[in-house]
Amino acid sequence: MSDGRAVNFIRLRLDSISQLFNSLDPSPFVGRDLDANAESFIMEWAEEHPAHGDFRLEILLNHCEDLAAARDRVLRAVRTYFSEREQFARREFRRLMHEGRLSLVIGLAFLSVCLGVSRVIENQVPDSGLMMLISESLWIGGWVAMWRPMEIFLYDWWPLLRRIRLLRRLAVMEVELQLSGSP
Repeated sequence: MSDGRAVNFIRLRLDSISQLFNSLDPSPFVGRDLDANAESFIMEWAEEHPAHGDFRLEILLNHCEDLAAARDRVLRAVRTYFSEREQFARREFRRLMHEGRLSLVIGLAFLSVCLGVSRVIENQVPDSGLMMLISESLWIGGWVAMWRPMEIFLYDWWPLLRRIRLLRRLAVMEVELQLSGSP
């Protein structure tokens, strides 16, 4: 897996493999969700590592019946889990971009109407204090309508893209199981 890139290790100590998975999920081993605490631990450690390089998950077990078979099943399960999480995050990203485009169209239309009405008011009643207040309020309201699209396109997509990249790296990470020397 590693082609000269740095390998970032995530180490997890468990009594048995069953602790890695959500006990309430009735799915078969490979399709099971990770335990919330295990997922949180892996994600937090992964976020602490640099944004480049490969990951290797090292799971130290107190006991395991068939380590070789368990390794293959855990590898597939972990990769499937993070791959599904990546696909979910990609769908969220597409949804956010769709929302941003829709918000932008609505915001621009509203801004155009507000600025147009404001110009009409300024031209029709140029010296009225009340009309000037209404005209300025329309300008402000029109620009406030652009808040959400600007928030999406300037700020909201970065964390989601960073999460997608992290999940992609976790979805292809190597998983190694080892038996602990202590009971």
